[in-house]
Amino acid sequence: MALRAAHEAAATQHYPQAALYVVATPIGNLADIGLRALHVLQLVDAVACEDTRHTQSLLRAYGLERPGAQLMAAHQHNEAEAAQTVLARLQQGQRVAYVSDAGTPALSDPGARLVAAARAGGFAVVPLPGASSVTTALSVAGIADDAAFVFMGFLPSKAGERDAAVQALEADPRAVVLLEAPHRIEALARALAALGARPVTVGRELTKQFEEIATVAAQELPSWLAAQATRTRGEFALVVHPAPAQAAPQEDLRVLKLLLPELPLKTAVRLAAEITGQPRNALYAQALRLKPQQDEEAGEN
Repeated sequence: MALRAAHEAAATQHYPQAALYVVATPIGNLADIGLRALHVLQLVDAVACEDTRHTQSLLRAYGLERPGAQLMAAHQHNEAEAAQTVLARLQQGQRVAYVSDAGTPALSDPGARLVAAARAGGFAVVPLPGASSVTTALSVAGIADDAAFVFMGFLPSKAGERDAAVQALEADPRAVVLLEAPHRIEALARALAALGARPVTVGRELTKQFEEIATVAAQELPSWLAAQATRTRGEFALVVHPAPAQAAPQEDLRVLKLLLPELPLKTAVRLAAEITGQPRNALYAQALRLKPQQDEEAGEN
């Protein structure tokens, strides 16, 4: 039924030959596969993948099992070499799909070097969007829909480097998406505790049977993990919420009040940032609040 639905929904689209298809696969729940992904996985001549046994099992679950000769391993240790094998097939006019073990390839997964090699060789690269732990975690974090975010993936495993990364993160006002493995989650939680009251949404085993999602203060992360033994099991996606906006110091306000009557708003903000060293976005927000007040005062005069 699913394969027929996939064919009916997707077969009318053009699928060029001599193309690499980058296919997102479920991050845990097999039902999260896309219809176009199913159609392409039927259509292609070969599938390059992070782990051939894992991918064969995935294909078998959808009734798409392939002969071993049509599966090619392309993981972080052999991706450059595997890319040459894929390019040889593309040169023959074949369609090749690439899947990682879970989620969207090239996001903390292999695939980027393969894509770059295909593009450098002049071949089409076709993305098939789908499951991603990054967007899944963001969608349930409850941060403002206009908030900027940055994806940092896995922080360094060495304690000193990890602490330095958290210090840099602390200075970043944007939301930050992190990934972590179960054997390192407690160390990450201890490092993130330095962020104090800044909220962190933890997504554990997203889309799977024992999925757990919670938002806690960063300083409470270690105790939250320790509260239940199961909380250190599974794969993690975490969203460090944006840093709360801070009021500009009095000196910053004084500079803005002097510049705004004389200059366009954006120019005043740019100069105020250069004079005070404060972030331009914070000064811009202050300027937007000050400008109507100053315009009103000017009108009365």
